[in-house]
Amino acid sequence: MRALAFSSIMELKQIEHPEALTILGESIALGASRRMDLGIANLFTDTPVEVPIIVERAATPGPTVLITAGIHGDEVNGMEVVRQIISHKVNRPARGTIICIPVVNVFGFIGKSRYLPDGRDLNRAFPGSKRGSLASRTAFRFTSEVLPVADLCMDFHTGGGDRFNAAQVRISPGDAALKELADIFQAPFTLYEPIIEGSYRETAGKRGIPLLLNESGMTLNLDKEMAREAVHGAIRVLHHLGMLSPTIPVPTPQHPNVLIHDTKWVRADRSGFLHVKVAMHQYVEAGEVLCTISDPYGTMSAPVLAPKAGHVINISRAPMVYEGDAIFNLGLA
Repeated sequence: MRALAFSSIMELKQIEHPEALTILGESIALGASRRMDLGIANLFTDTPVEVPIIVERAATPGPTVLITAGIHGDEVNGMEVVRQIISHKVNRPARGTIICIPVVNVFGFIGKSRYLPDGRDLNRAFPGSKRGSLASRTAFRFTSEVLPVADLCMDFHTGGGDRFNAAQVRISPGDAALKELADIFQAPFTLYEPIIEGSYRETAGKRGIPLLLNESGMTLNLDKEMAREAVHGAIRVLHHLGMLSPTIPVPTPQHPNVLIHDTKWVRADRSGFLHVKVAMHQYVEAGEVLCTISDPYGTMSAPVLAPKAGHVINISRAPMVYEGDAIFNLGLA
């Protein structure tokens, strides 16, 4: 089965796949449920490493939505989003198919690391190679055996390192169909962001499969409120596609959706303790104090000013910073 490229949400809503769905060589009929394993390699002990795939098919045909998290193994808040989707039975569709993979990079998850054991970033290894590195082999199997059945992907991430991301959806500039989906998801921010080479988003796009990439929170940190916000966005998309179970309420967005056309990173101009003075989502004017950086001896405290007006969409949570560290990201509407 091949996914269909589409130019509007109406085309996506009208997709129907009445035939059996084939994943990892197994045929899954309408109305069936499966838990499968995308396992790639074993541990050194020869212990298998499972990558669970949860498939739920309604008895009524419809689109296939693929929901993923944990491409970076330390981005646990994205995994929490998919966990809540499964726990609250949002993944049991009224029509069509919902496939959930809560932790794609299980190796990184085990080691609390962004990367796989080969030191590579899985989100730079797509579409992968059958005989490449571990990251490349993981990407290849996912791309060749799971991704082809999807009509729409929703992928959940967080900020990297000590950087805390505001809840946001990232889409490609000029993609009207994805903009339409982002408007339905209704995250606090929608960012236009160019495609990164070797990313899952690039590979999906080249195959004509729309992908909404959500960012919220930071690595190795659970923020259930931000996770719930992302779950609500997924619910609104599934509802719009006619796939949501009638037993699941459709939440009203709690924030206006702000479209961000560009961003501006603010970097520390000296090393020291970081004292943040602004809040996430806050709109700041050019010249407004974002933070102060002080030495540990009580002899210096210097302000860092906003270079431009914009919304605060990323804040460093590091207590100490070095000169040149990225400490804020401003969204420019």
